[in-house]
Amino acid sequence: MSYPTDLTDAQWAILDALFAELAAAKRYRGGRPRRLDLRQIMNALLYQARTGCQWRMLPQEFPAWQTVRYYFDQ
Repeated sequence: MSYPTDLTDAQWAILDALFAELAAAKRYRGGRPRRLDLRQIMNALLYQARTGCQWRMLPQEFPAWQTVRYYFDQ
């Protein structure tokens, strides 16, 4: 399901390039590979910001609210 707050492909292309740069800069520290889709995380953050819903009330289409909140706190 898509929401009006979801990123367009053009918007995601810009953010994806930025995230790739950040990941390359951070890669030397090690860590496990990411298993989540950052686009879904960003869509969840935009949904929450626009609707003002409680974290626990994020729709099921998004990753777990705890995960989305973790990325928000980062």
